[in-house]
Amino acid sequence: MNDKDTSVSQPPKLLDQLRDRIRVKHYSIRTEQQYVQWVRRFILFHGKRHPREMGAAEVEAFLTHLAVKGQVSASTQNQALSALLFVYKEVLGVDLPWLTDVTRAKTPQRLPVVLTQGEVRLVLAQMEGVYGLLARLLYGTGMRLMEVMRLRVKDIEFTRGEIVVRDGKGGKDRVTMLPHSLKAELQAHLLKRQTQFFQDLQAGKGGVYLPDALARKYPNAPTEWGWQYVFASGSYSTDPRSGEVRRHHLDEKLLQRAMKKAVTAAGIVKPATPHTLRHSFATHLLERGQDIRTIQELLGHKDVTTTMIYTHVMNKGGLGVVSPLDGL
Repeated sequence: MNDKDTSVSQPPKLLDQLRDRIRVKHYSIRTEQQYVQWVRRFILFHGKRHPREMGAAEVEAFLTHLAVKGQVSASTQNQALSALLFVYKEVLGVDLPWLTDVTRAKTPQRLPVVLTQGEVRLVLAQMEGVYGLLARLLYGTGMRLMEVMRLRVKDIEFTRGEIVVRDGKGGKDRVTMLPHSLKAELQAHLLKRQTQFFQDLQAGKGGVYLPDALARKYPNAPTEWGWQYVFASGSYSTDPRSGEVRRHHLDEKLLQRAMKKAVTAAGIVKPATPHTLRHSFATHLLERGQDIRTIQELLGHKDVTTTMIYTHVMNKGGLGVVSPLDGL
């Protein structure tokens, strides 16, 4: 057998197997990139040893190194552990009960940053164009950053005043309101976006990314207007999985930077981010007397206890306690 035949018969490398398995399970490209990165770092940390040759001691050593030397957050450390759990269970097919018993870092419970209504007004006044529209949507609907970035044209219902949030956290769909004050601005944006879409079609680049199952079920959907991203990138990019050149959704980092500039310009010292607008949405609804179950549904929280954090932000805790100092 010659060298060429030998190379052809070699099994795929571990990281390639990892990518294939992640795609079979329809995980996002971001999850794929993060999991591959963590498995690669784990292997390099232990002198390029194969994960089959390692066990609980090596996993614990790696996670400890991340916490002590790397000083990563608890959520980052847990993400690394999730990647290792995936590669052992889903790729190597190794049942290792000890891996599920590895101690996960406890994520600290912190109150979210919330802006007052006056502060929200100041920040939004500093934001114009598409970033201003995005920020107002975040505050007006309670959507997460990536939910608004991945919003599709067909999921905006102007007549009913609703937005359908698809594939939110936990893979669930939900419905939130479309603020009446944003309808005209959003419709004007869509007219410009549609013109851009028609130009893309003429250039042969009018397709849009769809998850594999949807792309197979609706083969014509990628070039239909309803499936297009509402907030599209200003340039084309190459899909790292399919290699297709097309227009993706707007990069969320651009909104994050615009928000940071607006917060600074407004003279606000709180570390507010686009996600702060979601927290502010929930808190301000509570302050107006909206029931917490409805807010839970609007936010897409699995458990109402997650939504209850906003009662603490209001400093009422359900009791409306007044400080004894105020009674003097």
